Amino acid sequence: MAGVASGRPSADAGEDGTAVRTPFPSRALGTLLGCATALAGALHFLVTGAALGPLLLRPRTRPGALKVLAAGARRLTALERTRRSVFFGDRFPEHDAASDRKVLRHLAVRVGTGLLCGVVVGLLGFGAVLAGVLAAGAVRGTLGWDELLVQALLGGVLLFLDVQGLYSLAALDARTARAFFGPSEGELLRRRIDELAASRAAVVEAVDAERRRIERDLHDGIQQRLVALAVLIGRARRGRDPERADALLRQAHEESQGVLAELREVAWRVYPSALDGLGLEEALGGVAERCPLPLRIRFEVGAPLPRPVETAAYFVVSEAVTNAAKHSSASAVSVSVSVTVTLDGPRLTVRIEDDGTGGADPAGGGLTGLRSRVAALDGVLHVHSPLGGPTTVIAELPCA
Repeated sequence: MAGVASGRPSADAGEDGTAVRTPFPSRALGTLLGCATALAGALHFLVTGAALGPLLLRPRTRPGALKVLAAGARRLTALERTRRSVFFGDRFPEHDAASDRKVLRHLAVRVGTGLLCGVVVGLLGFGAVLAGVLAAGAVRGTLGWDELLVQALLGGVLLFLDVQGLYSLAALDARTARAFFGPSEGELLRRRIDELAASRAAVVEAVDAERRRIERDLHDGIQQRLVALAVLIGRARRGRDPERADALLRQAHEESQGVLAELREVAWRVYPSALDGLGLEEALGGVAERCPLPLRIRFEVGAPLPRPVETAAYFVVSEAVTNAAKHSSASAVSVSVSVTVTLDGPRLTVRIEDDGTGGADPAGGGLTGLRSRVAALDGVLHVHSPLGGPTTVIAELPCA
């Protein structure tokens, strides 16, 4: 029944908890069918329960009688699951077998809500017929306008109560299906704890890997160039030929400029200062300036973003662009940054696409680090890189 008046997903589709939104006629038909299945459940309890009544009252025969009663209830419960999936688009995860008592309890709740929903639908139909009779009487002149107005006001109040009752019953049916077919609150909590633990471990590992990379950059790059710079300056000081000393100093000056550029590059990889002062758009402009490939950026964000979201988005773009320049043999890269509004709130979508040869490994070190950084903010990273290209990296980050 759920979904007639509400568009919320009513069942867990797995870890993401999504559900397919079905059209209103399908949900209305599913609601009416739910009344029929509830009647079938009531008949099962009345007929089978009455036949097994003497056995249910005796302690020695009660377990066997309950198994027989629960066997029929399981078939009706499976029918309910199919009804929810077909008419409401609910997709439920696979479950371990529920106990007989839980199956009987679920069917009992379904019988109550389904039959009550049938009564509400019947009252709506009766009200529609009565409204037609009153309208026909007004047209024939056998009913005065003052009496028709009173009847219309009373009918409007009753219609409002019927619709609200149908809405509440639909929501109750959705919660019942989610509680029985979907994961329990404890299971959801355990799943969330596992996700947070895995995300924390991945973030710590990614931070350690980034620190090791920075240490290699400083040791193998900047430190070696500083040693070369010190050697040039020492040779210039010890030299007796002024022209030779001047040439060495010019070479040392050029080397110092290279050291400064490399140090600035390492600092940008640690954290771009432009994010603090100028925002994400200007920081991405710095990525475009340093990129050896033509980089086209489309930035469609109107409102300020949370700082962690900006930081994660920047590193996704920076790492993806660096990978494209080094490994994909691409000739151009495009970046799109936009905010979309979903049922869960606004989400920042970052899309990076290059025209390279593809074949990127989603389980590689760089992409794994990005996935961990995005997952730490409850975001999702998608990588599509078939052989022959193109490579597309999409990061979705919640902005709330």
